[in-house]
Amino acid sequence: MRSLSRFHTLAAAACLTICASAADQVTTANGILETTNPPSNGVRAFKGIPFAQPPVGDFRWREPRPAQNWTGTRNADQFGPRCMQRTSPGADYWFRTNSMSEDCLYLNVWTPAKRASERLPVLVYVFGGGFQNGDGSEPRYDGANMASKGIVAVSVNYRLNVFGFFAHPELTKESPHKASGNYGFLDQAAALEWVQRNIAAFGGDPKRVTIAGESAGSISVSVLMASPLSRKLINGAIGESGALISTLPPRSLADTEQDGVQFGKSAGADSLAALRAMKAEQLQDVLAKSGPGLRFRPNLDGHFLPKLLADIFKSGQQAKVPLLAGSNTEEQGARSILAGAEPTPENFATAIRKLYGDRAEDVLKVYNGKTPEEILQAATDLASARFIGHGTWKWAELHLKTGGKPVYRYMYAHPRPRFLQAEPPATRPGPSIPRGASHSAEIQYVMGNLDLDKRYAWEPADHKVSEVSQAYFVNFIKTGNPNGPGLPKWPAYKAPGYQRMRLQLNPAVEAEPERGRYTVLDTIAPRMP
Repeated sequence: MRSLSRFHTLAAAACLTICASAADQVTTANGILETTNPPSNGVRAFKGIPFAQPPVGDFRWREPRPAQNWTGTRNADQFGPRCMQRTSPGADYWFRTNSMSEDCLYLNVWTPAKRASERLPVLVYVFGGGFQNGDGSEPRYDGANMASKGIVAVSVNYRLNVFGFFAHPELTKESPHKASGNYGFLDQAAALEWVQRNIAAFGGDPKRVTIAGESAGSISVSVLMASPLSRKLINGAIGESGALISTLPPRSLADTEQDGVQFGKSAGADSLAALRAMKAEQLQDVLAKSGPGLRFRPNLDGHFLPKLLADIFKSGQQAKVPLLAGSNTEEQGARSILAGAEPTPENFATAIRKLYGDRAEDVLKVYNGKTPEEILQAATDLASARFIGHGTWKWAELHLKTGGKPVYRYMYAHPRPRFLQAEPPATRPGPSIPRGASHSAEIQYVMGNLDLDKRYAWEPADHKVSEVSQAYFVNFIKTGNPNGPGLPKWPAYKAPGYQRMRLQLNPAVEAEPERGRYTVLDTIAPRMP
C-alpha cells in the first residue's frame, strides 16, 4: 500500500522525546503537541492527534495519506471530530466530541510516562458499532484508567458506513491495487503505522503493541491480524465478541461494487466524480433513505484482505502473537430464535427446523430443553452463537492451530446493573428480562471505566468484577499472559482440556462447555443466514 508505506520513511530522524522542560509537550514526527489539561492520577492525555490527512474532496474513498507536518505547537486538549454517522435516538453511543466531520482521522493518547525512555507496553483500542457508528471519544474506551496501570493507551477513529466501506467499479478501476472499500480498515492500519513511528515519544514501546476491540472493533482486530498490511505492526491481540468469519464473513467485492452502483443511482450521481462532489450530509441522506438493507461493510477486496480470514489463519499467514478472545453470555436474546413464541420444546423445535432444515436434528441434539427455563437458555445460547459467539470461538481455534503463541479464551457472564434513566432500546432482539451479560456489557469493566458511565447504578460487586477483569487484561497487554499475583489461575486454551475463564464476580475456570455445540455449528456455519 503506497500511501501507508510512506509512514515508515517520513521524518524518520524527527525528535521523539518527551520534552524534558515541559512534561505536557511531546515532539512527534509531525510536530510538537501540547496539552494544557493537568495530569490526572499521573496520566496525561493528548487528544485529537491527526494520524492521516483529511479524506475529503477528491480524497474521499481513497487510502489514507500521511498526516502533514505543522509548525509551532498544536493543542491536544480536545477530541477530534467523530466520523460521519447517524445514530438512532436512545442508541448506546455517547460522544465527547464537539462535532462530526469527514475530517475525522484522529487518535488519542493517554500516558503515565515521564520520560520517553520508559518503553511502556501499548494498547490500541478499536471501537465497535457495526462499522456504522461509534467514536474513539466514547467514555467506555477512555484510556486513562489503563494508563494508570503502566500502559500507554490509544483510541483511534476510522471511517464508517458509506464513507468507510463504499465500493464501486470506478473506485476499483482507479485503484493501483484494483480494490475498493475497506477504507476503515486502511485507516486502522494507518493509525498503527503512526503508533510505530510516534508512540516512543509518549514513553511507549513500539515493539509491545497490543490491539483490542469489541464487536466491530473485535472483527477489526481479527482482520488486522490477518492482513499483510498490518500483521507486522502488532505484538498481541484482544478480541471481545467478533471475528470476520462464520456468520459474519466479508462480502465479495463484486457484490459491494453493485451496492455502490445502486447507491449512486439512488443519489442521482452518474459518476464517481459526481459522488465525490456531493456533500457528506447528502450522502448520509441517501443512505438513510435506502433503508436498513443497504449497509456498507467489509469486503474481500483482494488487497487489504487478500483471502478469507479462515484461509489466512489455516495457512498460518496471520500475525504470530498471543490472542485473548471471548464473548458474552447473552450476545443476543432468545426472541431472535423463538420469534415471540412461548418457550416450549415444540415451539423451539419448530423454530430450529425453519432455521436449519435437514440439519435441524443435529442442532436439536446440542441445543434443547424440557422446561421453559431450559428452552429460554438454549435459545439464548444458540442466538448468541449464531450472532457472534461461534465466530469468535472459530477465530481462536484457528489461531491455536497455526499461531504458534498462547490463546486465552473467556466467557463474560456479569450483567450490567439497572439503568438509572429510561432503559435504552435494545440494539438486538432479546427477552425483556436479561438472562446474562449482553453484547458490549464488558467494555466498561475491562477498561476500568465504570465511574465514567453515570447511566448505571453501579454496585460494589460491579467494581470488584471490573477490578479483576481489568487486571487480567492489563497483565495480558504487558506480558501476553493474563495471569498475575492475586488472581485465579487462567490456563491457556489448548487440548486436551480446552479451558476458558468465566469472568464474573467469582471468576472460575471451566472446560469450554460450548465446544461440542460449536463443533456442530461449524459444519453448518456456511449455510447460516
